[in-house]
Amino acid sequence: MKLLRYGPAGKEKPGLLDSNGKIRDLSKLINDFDGDALAPASLNKISKLKENQLPLVRGRPRLGPPVVPRRTFAIALNYALHAKEAGVKVPSEPFVFTKTCPLTGHKDAIVLPKGSKKTDWEIELCLVIGRKTRHVSKRDALKYVAGYATGNEVSERAFLLEHGGLQWIMGKSPDTFAPLGPWLVTSDEVKNPQKLRLWLEVNGKRYQDSNTSDMIFNCAAIISNMSKMITLYPGDVIYTGTPSGVGLGMKPQVFLKAGDIVTCGVEGLGEHKSKVVKYKA
Repeated sequence: MKLLRYGPAGKEKPGLLDSNGKIRDLSKLINDFDGDALAPASLNKISKLKENQLPLVRGRPRLGPPVVPRRTFAIALNYALHAKEAGVKVPSEPFVFTKTCPLTGHKDAIVLPKGSKKTDWEIELCLVIGRKTRHVSKRDALKYVAGYATGNEVSERAFLLEHGGLQWIMGKSPDTFAPLGPWLVTSDEVKNPQKLRLWLEVNGKRYQDSNTSDMIFNCAAIISNMSKMITLYPGDVIYTGTPSGVGLGMKPQVFLKAGDIVTCGVEGLGEHKSKVVKYKA
């Protein structure tokens, strides 16, 4: 299934994309795509519905982020070629940090923070947890995933690297720095998350074009490792790292500016688009 949330920001309703590419409303069945609604029992119930009996949503409403996250985590330096372009050693285990900004939806703006000079892009495969996850093995880890989505883990490199040591939250969590969507593809439709092409373009120029097979720690390893220290819950979102081709790695370096259009996608998970705009008080 392709699950989504549609409508004005802050007033989204849950829905699904039917086999004809039309939105069907699920708001009479669930309140929203948050923790409980992402659990296996809930998703199984939705999967048994006949889509042509669900209310059809007319027009082309805004698509918000497909889930209401419980928490948002991200993995740094998780692609071999990206670690090489960054000039750093391959980490011995997943490098986990949190993103504290709200998720943003398809065609929502990326707002350049006041004083930003080095806002960068990062296409990422994102996964959403569907079951309470604690001390799981790599072999079983993917059973705890509700679904996958396209994400852009936007970063402000100056805030991150040049303001007194590594400032992870300052560099990674300005408002609008967590685009996700356009929908969540349930895990039963993703046969192997480690064989997905992912790409990103700015104004039609392709900067990132890679495959999740280049991950240093695959999705199962990330979940297993995190679950040994942090109990994961339905609705937790994990950005799993970006491949090579970020603006910081260009020669000369290239960063986002107002008016840029960022388009990114992950094979089978849909295309996400954002316009970059200036900060306005």
